Amino acid sequence: MRYLFSLLIFFSLANFVQATELAQMINTYQADRSALSRLYTNRLSDEYFERMEAFNQDYLATLQSFNYDSFSEDGKIDYVLFRNYLEKELAELELDQRAFDEVQSVLDFASELEELVVGRRRAVRPDAQQLARSWNAIADQIDQQLEDLPSNSKYNSWQKADLTAQAVESLLRVTAEAYSYYYDYDPEFTWWMPASWERLEASMKKYASALRQHYTNSVKDDGSGIIGRPIGREALEKQLAFEMIAYSPEELIAEAEKQFAWCEKEMLKASSELGFEDDWKAALEMVKESYLPEGEWPAEVIRLAEEATEYMEKYDLLTVPPLAKETWRTTMISAERQKVSPFFLGGEVIQISYPTSEMAYEDKMMSMRGNNPHFSRATVQHELIPGHHLQQFMNQRYMTHRRLFRTPFWTEGWALYWEFVLWDRDFPRDAKDKVGMLFWRMHRCARIIFSLNYHLGKMTPQECIDLLVDKVGHERSNAEAEVRRSFEGSYGPLYQIAYMIGALEIYSLRDEMVNSGKMGEKEFHDLILTQNTMPIEILRSKVTGQPLDKNHKASWRFLDN
Repeated sequence: MRYLFSLLIFFSLANFVQATELAQMINTYQADRSALSRLYTNRLSDEYFERMEAFNQDYLATLQSFNYDSFSEDGKIDYVLFRNYLEKELAELELDQRAFDEVQSVLDFASELEELVVGRRRAVRPDAQQLARSWNAIADQIDQQLEDLPSNSKYNSWQKADLTAQAVESLLRVTAEAYSYYYDYDPEFTWWMPASWERLEASMKKYASALRQHYTNSVKDDGSGIIGRPIGREALEKQLAFEMIAYSPEELIAEAEKQFAWCEKEMLKASSELGFEDDWKAALEMVKESYLPEGEWPAEVIRLAEEATEYMEKYDLLTVPPLAKETWRTTMISAERQKVSPFFLGGEVIQISYPTSEMAYEDKMMSMRGNNPHFSRATVQHELIPGHHLQQFMNQRYMTHRRLFRTPFWTEGWALYWEFVLWDRDFPRDAKDKVGMLFWRMHRCARIIFSLNYHLGKMTPQECIDLLVDKVGHERSNAEAEVRRSFEGSYGPLYQIAYMIGALEIYSLRDEMVNSGKMGEKEFHDLILTQNTMPIEILRSKVTGQPLDKNHKASWRFLDN
């Protein structure tokens, strides 16, 4: 019966979802791109840039040849999403190729190696004796370039020097793969090549290492030990435009500071309720001391998760399929991983941070204090229901072709939006819960401030850590982990701003549709979840029924109200 009920919910929600004319094209694009990425594995080569540019240009030309006005509402949304995605891919390829072109001279020796790599794909048998002679000559050329390196002008940044090393290492990697393909399977190759390969490999490794140190006028490590890659204003503004954010970095920083000031005022109220008057950091320290003993924390996480789900259902805020409630589970985060992720990670599996035996005493205390029940009451639901687990559950079932357009402004924005809604609905039970929820809200504001300033070249990683400690009240090791996660992890440069900015977008859309009485709250939330991931400005077109121009660009000033 439970499964039958899940099916009934699925088909009732399916009424939100209409067939789209471009779904097959978008799915085919994803398969084609994946096939090409498996073939052209050296992503720092002219071959890769030229092929991927042609590939995306071909799809864009085909898309633009369609009669936009003939599409359904959802077809038009898919058109704008796909056009924006392809233009973003082409812009990023252009930036990457421009950077590569500036350092390509370090690969003056590459042509014969690239020829072998290309031939290997179709098992072209090389002339082993000639190849051995060629590789010795290439090693001589590399050694000469290495010898000449000190007399060459140094790169003006460590990032550019690192790119030169990556280019050499990427070529070495595909050459090694080609070598291993022939070695032991081709007798002549096996007889002629090992010594030449050993010499070539050693020369390329030594050259890459020297290139990585060949820079000046740039600080790689400010003392924090965190090595990031600030992308600069041009790339930042382009990424904001493709995410449909019609604001400058400075405007977003100003909004974060405004939101932070609101948090501080509310924190002072909670601090006064707890008897600390204006010393809200003392109230924060008291809340941190509410941590649970070792071994007891996972059970409390389960209780918090079930409480949030029951709240959603009690007030009929959105549809929660029974299978979504059934299929989530827990795991623990290792001590090593907690250096990057000191709190929860979520989805179908909620990953829990708490001390492990090998941690130093200070690290154990920071982990427990930072993962106390009042802080976590605001974030367990962020990770599970109605947050990331429910999002992922729905994304796998509705408008699945749109997962190509995934954006943290939808993913993280939705999860944080619920913290806004629950605050408005008096979800905090007492002042300690308020302190916990406000701590995280201040943290999201700080993420905007430090990440945008970092990418604009106005803050260093150490200054970002100090901001989290001094202004938000983080434990220092947790602050270091957050900054390391921001700049050394696999997250994009806009990821950390997406929490608060995405939440404010959905919150503004809620005001436009729900608070105005145009749409019911449950209908609003279910519609968002069944549309799959996309920039919120484009989602707004579906929610409001406002048509999109085929060349739609970011224009929604959602912060101005």
